[in-house]
Amino acid sequence: MRRQLKHRAAVGVVALALAATATACGDDGTAGSGSEGDGTGQITFWDNNGGVRTDVWNEIIDAFEKQHPDIDVTYEGVPIDQVQSKYDAAIQGGSGLPDVGMVSTSYLANLVAQGALDPINDRLADSPLREELVPAFVDSVRATTGGGEEMFSVPTSANQGILWYRTDLFEEAGLEPPTTWENFYTAAEELTDQDDNRFGFTIRGGEGSLAQALDAMYSQSGIGSFWNEDETETTVNAPENVAALERYVGLYNTDTPEADVNNDSTGMIATFTGGDIGMVQHNLGSYADMSGAFGGDVAGLPMPTNDSGHHTFVSNPVDGMGLFSSSDNKEAAWTFMEFAASYEMNSTWNESAGQIPANAQAQSDPWVAEVPATEAAIQALTDESTTIVQLPYYLPDWNNISKADNEPDFQKVLLGDMSAQDFLDDLAEQFNEAQAEWQEQQR
Repeated sequence: MRRQLKHRAAVGVVALALAATATACGDDGTAGSGSEGDGTGQITFWDNNGGVRTDVWNEIIDAFEKQHPDIDVTYEGVPIDQVQSKYDAAIQGGSGLPDVGMVSTSYLANLVAQGALDPINDRLADSPLREELVPAFVDSVRATTGGGEEMFSVPTSANQGILWYRTDLFEEAGLEPPTTWENFYTAAEELTDQDDNRFGFTIRGGEGSLAQALDAMYSQSGIGSFWNEDETETTVNAPENVAALERYVGLYNTDTPEADVNNDSTGMIATFTGGDIGMVQHNLGSYADMSGAFGGDVAGLPMPTNDSGHHTFVSNPVDGMGLFSSSDNKEAAWTFMEFAASYEMNSTWNESAGQIPANAQAQSDPWVAEVPATEAAIQALTDESTTIVQLPYYLPDWNNISKADNEPDFQKVLLGDMSAQDFLDDLAEQFNEAQAEWQEQQR
């Protein structure tokens, strides 16, 4: 009951924000209280992964300011786990937002609902970027805010779930690479020797655990949609997904370290790189950590194929740049956005991050072939037999449900204090309620 009240309160706030946005936007669909400016002067840019991506952004900003000496970019790096709350606080405070900010589709709908971002359709229509961006990235951005024609960010990159594995340990044990789920579970068992503190896998039990659990569930079950045919009930608690989650969490404290129950991404990667662990499930962003720790003795593969022999992936958030409505220098801000998303700069950024470029030309650059995990991810995503399960990032309460509200219960599942069935039934009830309320708002 307490969780339902929290959810209803959150939906109520978003509904009010939507109403306020509709009032402020006017009939022509333009948003915001800012102004175009004269295309020169100072703009502020927020990086949503400050510290990790600071160096590459400084490189891009330096190149931009050399080409556009009449525009000065002030960079602010915001840690990835603080960026959404920082945006929300600035919106609620009525000031302090940047001109341009990196925004993920995981919280894009929340920013749009609060009227914080300008649509960029008209600007994009007159930009060379219109022909350069990968259509699937554009579609993902549009789907995040309900699937209409309006776009509220310029996509820059996408991540992808990856299974990193120690090639040296696999070769030593005579094991096949974990290209299938059967190979994965066999390796997890064969590489475990608890007495010698060796484990086949390290599982994420702390912050961010549900995203990886969903990735593993749908990848195993092969279920191709998050919703049923009429999009009123989620498939998250379908029998195949329940069975997949039971098998996945069954690894905990058998073929994984006991301390994994509290591990967020940082702790999980530290466990993998600092010990004798066979496999870890994370994403392309781990490339630098993996290669730095093991050199050529580690490899990354897309999530394993299921019994059908095909890949099923849950959609990963698409990163992009948003133009904030409160900006008083939108023309200069858009000039920076165009530059940063252009072929050369987009390739530079994604090479540094090891992620999938949104600029189509950048996907063919030589560096992609030199990062096998990224190349394999692109090939798997573009394979006609691959199924992508689109997660409902458009739900205003998506982040609450898929993160903090249910991560403690996932830990209970790992510890054996809650069944996978009960956990997924509870999760499904919350998603179904959120979907019903969202659909009602669209009528």
